[in-house]
Amino acid sequence: MNNQKKITAIAGAAAGVIAMLTGASAQAQSQTQSQAQTQSQETNKLDTVRISSRAQLGEAESASEGEVGVERLALRPLLRPAELLEAMPGMTVTQHSGDGKANQYFLRGYNLDHGSDFATFVLGMPVNMASHAHGQGYMDLNFLVPELVDSLRYRKGAFAAEDGDFATTGASRIGYMSEIERPYAQLTAGPYGYQRLLAAGSTKVGGGWTLLGAVEGSRYDGPWDQPEDLHRRNAVLRLTRGDERNGAHIDLLSYSAAWRASEHVPERAIDSGEIGRYGTLSPNDGGRTHRHSLSSGFAYNQGSGQWTVDAWAIDYALNLFSAPSGFINGPDGDQHEQADHRKLWGGSIKHQLPAAWLPADQSLTWGLQWRHDRIGTLGLNDTVDRVRTHTVREDRVTQDSLGGFVELGSRWTDWLRSTVGARWDTMRATVSPTGGEFNLDNGGKARQSQLSPKLGLIARVAADTEVYLHWARAFRSNDARGATTTTNPADGSATDTLPLLARTKSTELGLRTKPAKGWTTSLALWQANLASELVFVGDEGVTEARGASKRLGLEWSNDVQVGRDWLIDADVAWSRARFVDAVDSDFGSGKRVPNAVPVSASLSANWAPAGRWSSGVKLRYLGAYALEETGTQQSKAVFTANWRLGYQLSDRWQLGLDVLNVFDNKANDIEYWGGACTRAEGAGCNNGEGINGRLVHPMEPRTFRLTLRARI
Repeated sequence: MNNQKKITAIAGAAAGVIAMLTGASAQAQSQTQSQAQTQSQETNKLDTVRISSRAQLGEAESASEGEVGVERLALRPLLRPAELLEAMPGMTVTQHSGDGKANQYFLRGYNLDHGSDFATFVLGMPVNMASHAHGQGYMDLNFLVPELVDSLRYRKGAFAAEDGDFATTGASRIGYMSEIERPYAQLTAGPYGYQRLLAAGSTKVGGGWTLLGAVEGSRYDGPWDQPEDLHRRNAVLRLTRGDERNGAHIDLLSYSAAWRASEHVPERAIDSGEIGRYGTLSPNDGGRTHRHSLSSGFAYNQGSGQWTVDAWAIDYALNLFSAPSGFINGPDGDQHEQADHRKLWGGSIKHQLPAAWLPADQSLTWGLQWRHDRIGTLGLNDTVDRVRTHTVREDRVTQDSLGGFVELGSRWTDWLRSTVGARWDTMRATVSPTGGEFNLDNGGKARQSQLSPKLGLIARVAADTEVYLHWARAFRSNDARGATTTTNPADGSATDTLPLLARTKSTELGLRTKPAKGWTTSLALWQANLASELVFVGDEGVTEARGASKRLGLEWSNDVQVGRDWLIDADVAWSRARFVDAVDSDFGSGKRVPNAVPVSASLSANWAPAGRWSSGVKLRYLGAYALEETGTQQSKAVFTANWRLGYQLSDRWQLGLDVLNVFDNKANDIEYWGGACTRAEGAGCNNGEGINGRLVHPMEPRTFRLTLRARI
């Protein structure tokens, strides 16, 4: 009954937004009817969908960059909003817990965890959270409204001077559309209690400005024995004028969610029948989160060159309850709470000098970026059924990062050009302990800076072929607490402080060409050296130093346009990730980096003819990867297929069907190797160390979701 009331309330809000954006006047309705009559021959046609390649050959800065437009994104079947990032070749998005938590990401031989080595921006705002309660770089994209996404721009590697913290493997920038041709409301329903309502529209408000509004509400229980009871609420309000070269925007976003999670569990508990495939060991894991933001920006292009300015402020909170180890610590279970309440604000300015100010065939771009995180609560607490029983550590943290960059592009001949760039970053943090028996001496200040030079050479060796060579230094920040902690907050033992920045060095040799009409292909051979695999372990409140590592990889990406109606994307990625020095594991000493995916592949096909029907399919393969340093224990390879079908009933009504996990594959979304105790094994099993084994989170079974959209 409560869920029905919530859905009804959301529907009322949706109707209000539509009424506001459309004017809901008799005159407007009459105009709409008149337009429909004059287009009587078009009433049974699908909304125009133009399929375009991810990257035109033209001139690019590297072989591993591109842009995916709204025409292509609209046909992608999605289980979760963050899967939009899989439109980027080589990226894999999955989950090991409840759907309210940030996803798990894999790219270029990195287990990015929840985003530690990949930077993402939405409407100019950073998504990654520094010094986060659960994990460094925590990148929660559940606030995305996929239907509003206008473009996805991506760069892989750390070769652009504009990209700073977290961009070890690359960066993406996601934009929202500024105008909706016709307001609409849509309802989606599916098994396991899935319900979603979205309403969106836009209107001109005078002075060249456009106002866009959208509201979204959804709930989902999932296939889990413990219903997920996920509730998401989203609202978007955009005021825009002009375009990316001369324009302005003001954006107000509000997102909140609450859920119960079924964490990864020991596979042996499923095999023995202690729990079912979709069972859980802990009855009330999950959490609640919110992200409210206000951002603005403008672009100006006149005789003074191209100016771009952005400013933003974000109010963010997460309370996450998890028990990944089951019952190692006692019969009440190992549930803990990670709390993160913060406000952050910042901005950036970028200027590309006008050509008249520079020597011929040169371009110069410079910029400044600033970010301030004020974290009022950053805590780790032991809990039972979400009730706090003990504080392991609690801190207040303030963290500032300032970066500046400059990049010079030069055209030396008709076939040779170069980019030379550098960025300088400085980061400082203050950690003030506020709780925890062994944590009170772990405060202090930390500061570190780095200069990161970049170099790129681009040669056009044929009319349709370019070759790229890039070299760069970069970095990824570490949790500020790791830079000030001298005492393990769990037991009071001594621990070493660690640097704020983990340095990286990368190289890439790339090729882009058009072997045939409508076919664009690219190859990238890359190498990345990371000075230290430093990871803040939120479950324990400490930072682990896991040694330096080296990665080598090869990527092959293809875009094939077949006639007017088909676009096929085919991508294959191979990588090799190794520690420089051997690391001990349960099976001996080894150099493999756990959870680094060696082989991945994907195939997408979009079909959008000028008629009633449209369709999109996505096939994805994730190869087996080492679960521990020797590679003795490996995950199982995973293949998935998702399918979307659309049908235009009339000018006003549109029907869509998503089939997720088409072949009902009984695989796992994620696998780890680690210690845990089940109820049957008893609290504190194996002398309080837990039993090491495979920890799994099963993939959701085949499911159907039906969407009905009504345009106004």
